[in-house]
Amino acid sequence: MRTQAEEALQSYFETLNGHKPARLYELVLREVEEPLFKVVLDHVQGNQSRAATILGINRGTLRKKLRELGIGE
Repeated sequence: MRTQAEEALQSYFETLNGHKPARLYELVLREVEEPLFKVVLDHVQGNQSRAATILGINRGTLRKKLRELGIGE
């Protein structure tokens, strides 16, 4: 997975065409968090307590992130 992330980031920098990168951390988090949460929730059949444990965050944080991402509404 790390190699794929490195390749994706390298591709991002190659396509900037001289433009300066900005807010890269935020961009990467947006791209990764949503599929991560969806796959983990699917794996635990929607059980948010189990999902939070797998993710290593508390359930309140998970619920907040799900609201922000519009998942499970």
